[in-house]
Amino acid sequence: MLRDRRFVATIRPPRYFGNPLPTSRDLSSGHFRVLESAYMKFLRQWWMFVISCLMLVYGFVSINLGPGRSLTTFGDLTALFLILFATAVMAANGIANRGQTRAFWLLIASGCMLWGITQAMWTFYEVLLHRDVPDPFVGDVILFLHIVPFIAAVVLRPHRPPEERKLYLSTLNFLVLLIWWVFLYAFIVFPDQYVVSNLAVYSRSYDVLYLLESLMLLFALAIITTQARAAWQEIYRNLLIAAGMYTLGSMSINAAIAHGRYYSGSLYDIPYVASIGWMIWVALLAWERRPECGPLPGQPARWITLPPRLAMLATLSLPVFGFWTIFLSSASGPVRHFRLVTTMAAMLVLGFFVFIRQYLQDHELLRLLEQSRLGLENLQRLQAQAVQKEKLVALGQLVAGAAHEINNPLTAILGYAELLATSDNAGEQHSAIAHKIGQQARRTRDLVAGLLNFAQQSSEDKSLLDLGALVQRVVQMELFRLESKKIRLQSWVSPGLPRIWGNSNQLFQCFQHILNNAADALERTGGEISINAWLEQGSIVLEFCDTGPGIQEPDRVFDPFYTTKPVGKGAGLGLSATYGVVRDHGGQISCHNRLAGGASFVLRFPVAKQAAAYLEADAAKV
Repeated sequence: MLRDRRFVATIRPPRYFGNPLPTSRDLSSGHFRVLESAYMKFLRQWWMFVISCLMLVYGFVSINLGPGRSLTTFGDLTALFLILFATAVMAANGIANRGQTRAFWLLIASGCMLWGITQAMWTFYEVLLHRDVPDPFVGDVILFLHIVPFIAAVVLRPHRPPEERKLYLSTLNFLVLLIWWVFLYAFIVFPDQYVVSNLAVYSRSYDVLYLLESLMLLFALAIITTQARAAWQEIYRNLLIAAGMYTLGSMSINAAIAHGRYYSGSLYDIPYVASIGWMIWVALLAWERRPECGPLPGQPARWITLPPRLAMLATLSLPVFGFWTIFLSSASGPVRHFRLVTTMAAMLVLGFFVFIRQYLQDHELLRLLEQSRLGLENLQRLQAQAVQKEKLVALGQLVAGAAHEINNPLTAILGYAELLATSDNAGEQHSAIAHKIGQQARRTRDLVAGLLNFAQQSSEDKSLLDLGALVQRVVQMELFRLESKKIRLQSWVSPGLPRIWGNSNQLFQCFQHILNNAADALERTGGEISINAWLEQGSIVLEFCDTGPGIQEPDRVFDPFYTTKPVGKGAGLGLSATYGVVRDHGGQISCHNRLAGGASFVLRFPVAKQAAAYLEADAAKV
């Protein structure tokens, strides 16, 4: 029967080659991390010296005492003491980290804890009861399972970025792995251990299955060592060395047991001392380096999907075991019956975990689809805003140049028309024509002024303003005019709205223009216009709603020269200019048709602090 132990010791040296170790005053300085790293480096070097001396002492005691109660007590208590320290060191390493790194070390600590339970039971029989450990031994089940957390820790791959694998999926993989190894033990070893006692077959089956389990751990460590880089690769490589030493020691102990040469505290236990000492050295190395997870270039994708594939293969292997038991096994009736029941129970448990995994993956898929939809909508909105901004910038430059060129001859036309109208030599007909020319010239001048305003050539200063008060001012100005058209105007402003950076004249004209558009839509039928303002996530939201027929093409409403009004009633620049003013204030404006009917314009303005930052960034670009 296999006996294996893992040894851990934590030493607190008083001095570092004659120099005092860092004091609490040193640790309180800014060099805490450097001092801690130097301390752990010394402790790691010192531990290697201690474990070497321990092996020499262990060999000396084993040779001089020989088989007997004293050597048994020495071997069992030493092993138990070191395994308890192993559990403590691994657990401390897990608590000091977080995320998948924490789970990695806690899984290793749980494997050491299972190992400690087995060793405690062994010590109880040999040291306290002064009896040989019974064969079969119930602790063999726990000893067999203690490697499963080690395999699960390696499968967790803590060197990978956290977003590459959800922790609950890794937990499910571990549970499937644990159940499968429990099933293997119950299917292969347990029938000859307790159902129909056959110690020779039981020992052989146990040794082979335990060796297979250890080789799987070595295989997983070898794979993960090739994947990792830097500190993590060094940690995995040394864990691989420790696990290899442990596996070779187990094989030598099994051979000694088969020939009746093994006893507690013998020289066969020295490889275990070395392997566990090496593992503790790895834990100290991890504490010193504090490796972090991160993306690895050129990572083979096939290894990333290995854990779920192994879980799938473990589940699919159960019907094969059932088929072999029914049609190919030559075991006795009780053994076959036990194996069939075990296979059915394992299928039910693993099937439940498969269902849970699929359920969680479906929810994860739905979440990713929702994120993709929202991301696509945000991308489309940003693209539309970018296109709209480029349109306005290009058109603004064109309009500004054209308006300046038109202003010069327009001024001359207006001057000569006024001169001709006031001339004494002109007749009534000529004077009337001159007045009409002047009237059209002034209309053209107003249009050019509007174009210049659209191009934002005359930027005005911004100051802190109360948007709620500005809304109330617009309502008071437009209330009487709208009521005469049988249009009700209602407003609601949330109390205590913070101020924004802006120009009250520009925003007043924007609000007035949106109200005029809504009033034009309700001019024939009448209806209601509502204005609401509230604070939402650091921005002031202003909503203009009406009960009109809605907008034919909401996506084009901010395009320059787009209008649905009759010819001569609008140039289609009002909402484009409004869009430019809102964007100039660091805000956003959108338009959509309401389900209940009518149109809705939603404006968002950042509060003063955010607006100031936006304006500073905008000025830096210029």
